[in-house]
Formats: sequence, C-alpha cells, structure tokens
Amino acid sequence: MTLTEKDSQYLWHPYTQHKTSQTPIAISRGEGALLWDENNKEYIDAIASWWVNPFGHSNKFIADAIYKQLTTLEHVLFGGFTHEPAIKVAEKLMEILPKNQQKIFFSDNGSTAVEVAIKVALQYFFNKGEKRTTIIAFENAFHGDTFAAMAASGISFYTQAFQGMFIDVVRIPVPVKGQEQTSFEALENVIQHHNCAGFIFEPLVQGAAGMVMYEPEALDKLISICKENKVLTIADEVMTGFGKTGKTFAMDYVDADPDMMCLSKALTGGTIPMAITTFTQEIFDAFYDDDINKALFHGHTFTANPTGCAAALASIDLLQTDEMQSNIERINKNHLEFQKKIESHPKVITARTLGVIFAVEIKSDSEESYYGSMRTKLYNFFIENGVVLRPVGNIVYILPPYIMRDEQLQKVYKTIEEAIEMV
Repeated sequence: MTLTEKDSQYLWHPYTQHKTSQTPIAISRGEGALLWDENNKEYIDAIASWWVNPFGHSNKFIADAIYKQLTTLEHVLFGGFTHEPAIKVAEKLMEILPKNQQKIFFSDNGSTAVEVAIKVALQYFFNKGEKRTTIIAFENAFHGDTFAAMAASGISFYTQAFQGMFIDVVRIPVPVKGQEQTSFEALENVIQHHNCAGFIFEPLVQGAAGMVMYEPEALDKLISICKENKVLTIADEVMTGFGKTGKTFAMDYVDADPDMMCLSKALTGGTIPMAITTFTQEIFDAFYDDDINKALFHGHTFTANPTGCAAALASIDLLQTDEMQSNIERINKNHLEFQKKIESHPKVITARTLGVIFAVEIKSDSEESYYGSMRTKLYNFFIENGVVLRPVGNIVYILPPYIMRDEQLQKVYKTIEEAIEMV
C-alpha cells in the first residue's frame, strides 16, 4: 500500500470533508522552501506550512539545538519544577517583547495560548470581586479551535455546530480603511452595554479571514478606549509574530502596549509544538494571593517542554541575524513589486502587502464561500504546478519561509498570474 492508501485507512485530517476532498499528498522530505512527495514531485512551500517554518524545512541550526537538548533533558514536568531552557526563553522574550510584558505562561499551540489569555481575562476580574463575563472580538476573527478560542472566532461555519454553548462574545467591525470610526463607536457601545473583561484581536492582519489588513493608528485608538474603560487587551500574535509583518511583532508598529500576547507557530521554527501567553505584572499580581483559589489552575502535560524551549531559542537567534532580517526585507521588496504589477489586472479586486505577507483578491461571478468552487479550482491548479498555496475563498495569499530564493518567489508569482487568467 502507498502512504496515501494507508492514510485513507487510518487518519482523520483537519478542516477536511473526507467524502468530497481529494486524497492528501504524502510528503516524504523537505529542505529549505521545498517539499517532495512520495513520488519525488517537488513543491514550493509558499505558506511556510501554515505559517510555522520561517527558516525553511530541515533547518540544521534548529535541529542541532534540539538534538543537543534531547541528550541532556528531553522533558520534565513543570508543576513544581523548572529548568534552564524555559528560563532562557523567558529572558530572551523579555528582550524583544513590549516592555510591559513581564510574565510568560507556556502551553502547546495557538489555540491554547488564546484559551489561557481568555481564562486569565475572566478570572482577573473574578479575583478582584468584579463580574465581567464578556469578551470583545473582531468580526471574521480566527483565534483557534479550543472552546474559548473558537467562541472568540467569527468564521461561522467553523463554529455553527456549537452555537449556544459558548462564553459571551460580542463582535465589532474591523477598522479597515474608511471604517475606522464605525469600529471605534462600536467598541465604545459594547463596553457601555456589557460587562467586558477583555478585547482580543489579531494585530494589523486577520490571517484566516484572508489577510485582511488595517492600520496601527486604528489599533492604537481601540486599545486606548479599552484602557480608559479598564478592559484588558489581548494581542493574538500567533500568526503575525516573529517577523511576518516586517517587524518582530505586529505590535511593534503600535504605540500602545497590550495587556497580554499570544505566541506560537513560528516560535519554534516549525519544529515542536509550543505556545506562550505573556502578561503584565499587574495581571499576574491579581492571581498572587494567600487564597489558593485565586491561582491560575491551568496546565498542560508538556508545559515548557525543554526540547521545545531549545528549538524556540534557536529560532529566535536565527530571526535576529542580519541575514534573516535582510531576507525579510528582500521578500517584502519582491512582494511590493509584484503587487504593483498585478493590482491593475482586470480580474483583481485588490492586492496588499505587509512584511512577507502578500494577498490578492480575485474577482468572481458569484459570492465565494471559504471552501467554494473557485477556492478548489485555484488550490488544485497550484498543487498541479508544484506550489503549496491555500486560497481563502477568492483570496490567494503568500506567506513564505524567509529563506525562499528570488527565483522560487518568481515561480510562485508566475503561477498566481496563470491562475488568475484561468479562473
């Protein structure tokens, strides 16, 4: 039996309707920006495997750090114990996070990082004797698939089976160009009419919504409204963190600092699942009490896994090299040139770029659903041409590894141009 045949016998894939979907591609190896399947067909990984591999596949520097850690201490429970790799990750993050972030909490993935943040926001006020039960989020947000993260997400077909089972979430419009005031007024109205504990947002770019972008000044205003009303702010940097927007964090573009930040995906360079939620000292102090019931009773078996910490340290070291920063600038320059070339195409509605993120919205004769016919046609075309891209409806985005070469980028651009002509 082939790998794909064995897969169909045993495995259940994410975001997949197995009755109608195509057979998954069995990948046998990866190197740099490239993947090879079991038949040795080559693919350019133009989305860094769901935004997690900024330094490419089989990165030797990270692999060596992982191997070294595995021969010293592969794992130890974090309840009642600690270890040097976790402390080093904390010290490294304190150098690059907004200065108000003082405490870090480890978990396993982006959803759990968000789950921790939402639980902390709600319990923060509970510990202070206040009843605040509402979370504010953007329309069309995506924060993950665990229950609180799913509740804060606004993509309905992901969540419609669970309506009526969620925590209280109220949504406001995203402050895209021309809609900023509407968003500000909506936030003020929600805060006035609900007992709001926190506001969670994807800073500057909504990933799963199709790389929807908005300006730092708008986010500054929203955060200032929250601060005036003592509503905690949560920056979900799971997608945007570690260089994607051109700066280490998207919040580096924003003057205001959030009360919490959620990190994962590129944290370990795409090697070992790990996530971190960071907090201000003020938030931590609300849980620091003689009353044990005020503690944060949340944990994961692999919390602060030493091997994952070693991968994170190596990943951050790579990000901070002059070579990698130059690569980010190079990709951004290529994206901007491609955007200028393609945005006037008669089949293009709009194109946009921030850092290494590029998105183009293609005209359609009908309203396109997230997994609609255009999306399927585009996806199949890209795969047939050896490019891994996952369109969101009629929006095609690129979010490549930072080590992707110019000629590989040009092939991705050329394939997108051909796809636009095809649809």
